[in-house]
Amino acid sequence: MRGRKPFRPRQEEPYKVNSKIRAREVRVVGDFVEGGNAVLPTDEAIKIAKEQDLDLVEISPNANPPVCKVIDYAKFKYEQKKKQKEIKANAAKTVLKEIRFGPNTDDHDFAFKLKHAINFLKDGAKVKAYVHFVGRSIVFKERGEMLLLKFAQALEEYGHVEQLPKMEGKRMNMFVAPKTSKK
Repeated sequence: MRGRKPFRPRQEEPYKVNSKIRAREVRVVGDFVEGGNAVLPTDEAIKIAKEQDLDLVEISPNANPPVCKVIDYAKFKYEQKKKQKEIKANAAKTVLKEIRFGPNTDDHDFAFKLKHAINFLKDGAKVKAYVHFVGRSIVFKERGEMLLLKFAQALEEYGHVEQLPKMEGKRMNMFVAPKTSKK
């Protein structure tokens, strides 16, 4: 079986074009119709599209009758792909930074980690602060909770608490999200 490519099913077209449109009549919108909008039998709409050397594309199949447009389908697909790419590029990518404490974390260590958390929040990243209980230190759950609440209070002006301290196994987690900057 060397040299064979794996089977990949053909990707189905997202829109129905020309003869693939099954409705008896369609609402055609656009520049090629009088008034910019008309309900026509499907074969007549396809004929109008063919006369213009364009395609009849079903834009809204759930409408009654389905809405179609006379356009160049290849160009339309390209534009749609371009829009999707742009939307994806503009989507904010959230970064999650973790800060680990022990139940007996000293003040100096706390201040050091707090400084890092402030920088993370200023950069727009979320912060997951957690207290990890090792061995018998699990009996100091309230110390861990107090530590995380103190941490949240210190970060109040840079971010808001998304999730209060919550125990999960041997860890007590808390999430802090950056405050949105007002433009």
